[in-house]
Amino acid sequence: MPIRTLIVDDELLARRGMRARLAVHADIDIVGEASNGREALLLLNELRPDLMLLDIQMPGLGGFDVLRTLPEGEVPLTVFVTAHDEFALRAFEANALDYLLKPIGRKRLDEVLDRVRKEIAKRESESHCARLLHLVGTLSGVPQISLDEALRNADETEIKPPNDWLPIKETGRTLRVPYDDIHWIDAAGDYVCVHTSANNYVIRAKMRELETNLDARRFQRVHRSTIVNLSHVRELRVQANGEQLLVLDSGQQLKLSRSYKNKVRMLH
Repeated sequence: MPIRTLIVDDELLARRGMRARLAVHADIDIVGEASNGREALLLLNELRPDLMLLDIQMPGLGGFDVLRTLPEGEVPLTVFVTAHDEFALRAFEANALDYLLKPIGRKRLDEVLDRVRKEIAKRESESHCARLLHLVGTLSGVPQISLDEALRNADETEIKPPNDWLPIKETGRTLRVPYDDIHWIDAAGDYVCVHTSANNYVIRAKMRELETNLDARRFQRVHRSTIVNLSHVRELRVQANGEQLLVLDSGQQLKLSRSYKNKVRMLH
């Protein structure tokens, strides 16, 4: 799929040069250009690009100002473009994917665009996984759990034999996914999604079946449809309504069900 790209730079020659360099990349679709921060904000709202190549120093609203103005959920993948490498650290602090130093070399541009492609593929994979789980849950229904079963789960003390990886079967092959890479697992109907550091795997399985392959010293069920890797839990957050959330080191928040909270506390 084309990567819809917006070029933002106050120098006309710089915009033309960027267009020429991007022309050799067939998947880059330049949907607009802006000569200042205000134009950039208008075009971002109108075009919703996937990628923004953003000059840092511009009259009026600079590149950092543009990002600070945007709502968090509306910020595209951003690569800062600058003539001054002292801005690099601030660029990353502003959550830019990468930065390009003027004059821009072809090899460096290729490296940055490869990072862009990988990041877009990762985001699309996560989005697809979420849509698939929602669809499966809608069609088949999320399995209910009785109070007796919840209490039995909470009282289980069996420790599984330690392994270093979880086998995940795909068409024609079996992947060995390291335990340390798994952050959490969620379920919808007869399917589960295994969330790792780099990928998500949707497989046909029941949560109870999957638990038999997991080391109980590392993984615990925190909700009828969620298993978490305890080593990635960084915080227990209590909401105003009394709901409890587990915050992972990735920033992901998972609901901690009352049926399972005693078991999780016991292991911390």
